[in-house]
Amino acid sequence: MSGQWIYWFEELGSEYNDQVGKKCANLGELTKLGLRVPPGFAISVDGYEKFMADTGAGDEIRRYVDGKRELLKYVDQQVAAGREIRKIIQSKAMPRDMEEELHRRYATLCEKEGTDDVPVAVRSSGAVSMPGQMETFLNVKGKQELVEKVIQVWASAFTTRAIAFRLEKGMEMERAPIGVAVLKMVNAKCAGVVLTVLPTTGDLTKIIVEGNWGLGESVVSGEMIPDRFVVDKKCGEFECTVSSKTKMICSHTTGTHVAQVPKELVCKPCLSPDELTEIARIAKRVESHFNVPQDMEWVIDEDLGFPESVLWVQARPAKYSKKENESEYLAELMSRIFKM
Repeated sequence: MSGQWIYWFEELGSEYNDQVGKKCANLGELTKLGLRVPPGFAISVDGYEKFMADTGAGDEIRRYVDGKRELLKYVDQQVAAGREIRKIIQSKAMPRDMEEELHRRYATLCEKEGTDDVPVAVRSSGAVSMPGQMETFLNVKGKQELVEKVIQVWASAFTTRAIAFRLEKGMEMERAPIGVAVLKMVNAKCAGVVLTVLPTTGDLTKIIVEGNWGLGESVVSGEMIPDRFVVDKKCGEFECTVSSKTKMICSHTTGTHVAQVPKELVCKPCLSPDELTEIARIAKRVESHFNVPQDMEWVIDEDLGFPESVLWVQARPAKYSKKENESEYLAELMSRIFKM
């Protein structure tokens, strides 16, 4: 295990995937490319391993799992195991040296931003891709809350879904190749996702952008129908489908809450043409850099002027169908559903 277990995003690149997880490694790569990424730092997989070793949580989990390996094929046992393992992890205090280092990093981030208790997002960053399997905490404020949420992210590597995923992939049950991203919260006017391919058809000539007012969790979770923009990569022309956006997710005193969208914004596109063009331009650039279609998350910062207001909080390879047309894709999807 290397001595360093926390890295500023500026220190990272895609080659750090195994050390800090894909999300953190890619945020470092975007930073190196000169893209606007909220300032922050990454806690490495070594940090997780150090916590588990120094607190004894790793040994406790191994003893617990060794007595139940055969039973873990059953869902009810996975539920029970996840509950018990999360309890073990969350019962442990952060080792003093780790807590002090986290406090120092957070204090430096606050100093850079010129404010006390700067709000941050604390996100999981798996070295092995497990989208939606682990927790994200938004609008975290203060040194102590940061430490608590980091431990909770580590514990969330043992949800029922995550345990089932380990079993399916043949991964060691007691280990979790998980990093943690800690990045400054953006005062989001709107946020969403962009894919440099149409996911249902595999059309590489188009870009799809989806967004809603407020934070992007309403788009990523699929809870609300977002605005949808389809951009032609070559000429930049776009089609816009504006949804009736009645609710949005906003920062609260701590955490987030669901708020009503002001009436004048309900049927107004959440992106201006200039903002849409800039998102598409950057997405094409990142696609070219990684040489693979991208699935990215963007945020428009209400406190900054354009184009500095366009910020990026995620980049990963896009998943998409390679069917020649949407009807073929839908026919196969329906066929799978009826066979279940």
